[in-house]
Amino acid sequence: MPHLDAAYRFARWLARSPAEADDLVQEAFLRAFRAFDSLRGTEVKAWLFAIVRNCHASALRQGMQRAFVPLPDEAAGEPALAGTGPGPEQDSIAADEQRRLERLIGALAPEHREVLVLREMEDLSYREIAAATQLPIGTVMSRLARARAALRSQWLGESAGEPRAVR
Repeated sequence: MPHLDAAYRFARWLARSPAEADDLVQEAFLRAFRAFDSLRGTEVKAWLFAIVRNCHASALRQGMQRAFVPLPDEAAGEPALAGTGPGPEQDSIAADEQRRLERLIGALAPEHREVLVLREMEDLSYREIAAATQLPIGTVMSRLARARAALRSQWLGESAGEPRAVR
């Protein structure tokens, strides 16, 4: 249970839909509960992520994935109160950059997206990622390098085309 939120975040990146992520996590925890006696070692989080990943692969094979295009989440939080923190302009810029980053990560190839999310967002070690994805560590490292390079290239490519404000 301590890894429920992390498993959901990973499922959310894989499925790209909150409802499908819920289903993936529910199925993964059910499978994990049934197979808990077969757990070897202490890398529970990586083991659980491997189950989430396998559930996602099973769903893809069974054609359970539905086409989903996320709408911008405009009502995600409560209105900010006046304070000493960043102003509305900085909040808007940060939110735009966050949405842009999420969109660019979502556009990566699935094998690159999953290692990037596991490393950068879930803070798993290379060994844990290798266990979760059932890949050699060298493959994990090369996919992660390619994912970072692709993300950087996309970010810089979009930034080059953006209009700049006159100061």
